[in-house]
Amino acid sequence: MGIKRYKPTSPARRFMSVSTFEEITCTNPERSLLEDQRHNAGRNAQGKITVRHRGGGNKRKYRIIDYKRNKDGVPATVKTIEYDPNRSANIALLVYADGEKRYILAPLGLSVGDVLESGAEADIKVGNALPLENVPVGTMVHNIELQPGKGGQIARAAGMAAQLMAKEGNLATLKMPSGEMRYVSVRCKATVGQVGNLDHEIVRVGKAGKTRHMGIRPTVRGSVMNPNDHPHGGGEGRSPIGHAGPLTPWGKPALGYKTRKKKNKTDKFILKRVN
Repeated sequence: MGIKRYKPTSPARRFMSVSTFEEITCTNPERSLLEDQRHNAGRNAQGKITVRHRGGGNKRKYRIIDYKRNKDGVPATVKTIEYDPNRSANIALLVYADGEKRYILAPLGLSVGDVLESGAEADIKVGNALPLENVPVGTMVHNIELQPGKGGQIARAAGMAAQLMAKEGNLATLKMPSGEMRYVSVRCKATVGQVGNLDHEIVRVGKAGKTRHMGIRPTVRGSVMNPNDHPHGGGEGRSPIGHAGPLTPWGKPALGYKTRKKKNKTDKFILKRVN
């Protein structure tokens, strides 16, 4: 998918770029696979803000995505490739031989008319979903399960893919997009190929209003706040942080501070960390 750049007819247009959406073949989503979304502006059940800088934005329907790919042995034809406002990747509408329709993440190279399948007997072909025990070593995969039958949780964003490095006993070794090496059960399913829409990461927003359309509210720097609002606040004019390093609004270290539990039960599955 290409990138369209604008002429600088205004300050916002000067650096703005958008996707050309060449891969999109349909603009009307399948109504049976849509759900309403309730926006809570970053608030929890008590009405307290737990995620800051959320609110507003355009209305959008949620597309029900088939992360499990559990319809084994039934061939499905790719009917359309569509835009999804809820994620960076595009989605593909599959129509199975028995008439059922499901959305999946559209991998790179998938086109309308392709026939896909899932299950242990499926071919090693882009878009097919198989258990890792049936995938050859060295294959690039995405939408990977962490627990058999739970549905894909890893490598689902645009351009993401993990590489199957080895298989030994009941465990497969995966190299994650971050570079981390991790064990996963060989019974976990994964989809062959790389998630499409690779150019998503080089699209430039260009103006503040576009982030508001996405439901993101403005972020204020701590250094311009008062000291009772932020550890970086206060002082005459532009002042340094006044601490050994940057802090969160609640006084915790903001850079280089590990937040992962020290005795996480999944630590034994991580072979090599990134940091």
